[in-house]
Amino acid sequence: MSACRALRRPHSRRRSTVLAAGAALAALTLTACGSGNTSGGGGQTGFVQGAGGVDVVKDKGGRQSAPDLSGKTLDGKDLDVAEAYKGKIVVLNVWGSWCAPCRAEAKNLVAVANAYKDKGVEFVGLNTRDPDPAPALAFEKEFKVPYPSLYDSSGKLLLRFPKGSLNPQAIPSTVLIDRDGKIAARAIKPLGEDELREALDPLVAEK
Repeated sequence: MSACRALRRPHSRRRSTVLAAGAALAALTLTACGSGNTSGGGGQTGFVQGAGGVDVVKDKGGRQSAPDLSGKTLDGKDLDVAEAYKGKIVVLNVWGSWCAPCRAEAKNLVAVANAYKDKGVEFVGLNTRDPDPAPALAFEKEFKVPYPSLYDSSGKLLLRFPKGSLNPQAIPSTVLIDRDGKIAARAIKPLGEDELREALDPLVAEK
C-alpha cells in the first residue's frame, strides 16, 4: 500500500500544478480583451493611477521585483529577459493572436519599440492562450513586430508575477520594468502610442 501511495503523490503534485495554471488562465479569460477596468490584486502596491488608466509606482524604493521571465520564444529560441536585457527598461506586452484589442494596439507598440530602441528600451511580448504558435507568428509577420515574444500558452509565466504587484490581469496588458528589474507601471488595456510614450518617458529620464 505504501508503494502505491508513493507512486500517486507525484501525480497529485503534477495535477495541482496543472489545476493552478488552469485557474490562472480562467481568471485571464474573464478579463480577456476587456475594457481594462480590473483593479489591482491584493496587497500594498504603492501605485497611483496616471492619465489614461496607466498605474505607476513613482517611488523607486516601493517597486517590486519582476519575476523570472524565461523560456522559449515563438520561433523556438531561448530567452531570459533579465539576462538578455540587464540594465535596460523592458516593456512586456501580454497578447494573443485571437484578441482584437491586441491587433488594434500592435501598430502602436511597434512604432514605440522602433522609436525607443536607442533610448535603452527593449520590448518583449508574452503570447498566451494560443494553442499553436503558427497564428501568433503570422500576427508578428503581419504587423512587422521587431521584438521577440515568449510563448506561454499555458499561462505559467503569468503565475510568476508576485501577488499584490502591478501584475498583468487582462489581455492585452502591458508591464513596464525599470533598469533595476523592478515593476514600475502597468496598463490593463490596449495602449495608444502617446499613452505608451508618456508612461515610458519618466523611466527613460530616471538615473
